Amino acid sequence: MLNVLVWHVHGAWTTSFVHGRHRYLLPMGCWGGGRMGRDWPQNAVEIPADRVRQEPVDVVVLQQPDQIELADRLLGGRRVPMIYVEHNTPKGNVPCTRHPIAERDDIRLVHVTHFNDLMWDSGRAPTTVIEHGIVDPGERYTGELARAGVVINEPVRRGRVTGTDLLPAFAATVPLDIFGMGLDGLDDRGGRIQPHGDLPTQRLHDELAKRRVYLHTMRWTSLGLSLIEAMHLGMPIVALATTEALRAVPPDAGLISTDVDELTDGLEWLVREPESARRIGKQARQYALANYGLTKFLRDWDELLLEVSS
Repeated sequence: MLNVLVWHVHGAWTTSFVHGRHRYLLPMGCWGGGRMGRDWPQNAVEIPADRVRQEPVDVVVLQQPDQIELADRLLGGRRVPMIYVEHNTPKGNVPCTRHPIAERDDIRLVHVTHFNDLMWDSGRAPTTVIEHGIVDPGERYTGELARAGVVINEPVRRGRVTGTDLLPAFAATVPLDIFGMGLDGLDDRGGRIQPHGDLPTQRLHDELAKRRVYLHTMRWTSLGLSLIEAMHLGMPIVALATTEALRAVPPDAGLISTDVDELTDGLEWLVREPESARRIGKQARQYALANYGLTKFLRDWDELLLEVSS
């Protein structure tokens, strides 16, 4: 068992990560928020920042550039192997965007998707891809509501990035239920787009599973764990064929395309054919369990943590 220093940056990813067999040290105070009230296993330990240097840390998992200097400070200058997890797609001049640690050949860079690994210029940093894995929420799909479920955070502010401009076209075909943060100001298109806010995880899963189909409208995102969660729930998928979605959604799990008319037709068909939607949703769940399950995710991380710390 290793002692892993890690910050709570992305809640869904960290939830999966701390379900491993190691001891996870989460700094508290002005340099971290600890568990932030999450119901995590006991091996996810909150620790005051000023006590970190007294802990036998075996490896540090970084997720932001400023955490490199912060880790050095908290460890009192002690040299500990470091891994940097990149959760996001590059921005700006994408094909030529240099990663913040591109010049650091002493830090292992982990991309969470193959698309990220392809699109970031990682320079001299040694790279590894460890794909997402989530705690299985269980097969909850009922599809009782002839509506599409969509999870988007801040769709008004983020606009085209989240495909917010595409929502009216989809809503003209099938009514949409939008879940997530920052939904104020979202055009409801005469009631065809219904915002439901940021629900607790368990309730979100229950509500999503009542919708006939899951719609993924993100133009530019690393992947979007809500898509993987919907597949675990047993929902059929309609998604833009952008970034990693092409790899995450196989043909028998739903419809994926860059043609919006093709997607709206597929959305309408799935809502009209509940038995077909259920069958396709089961295929989506099986694929997600095999490729984005917690077991594979933790096994891949075990191998890397042991390699880097040895």
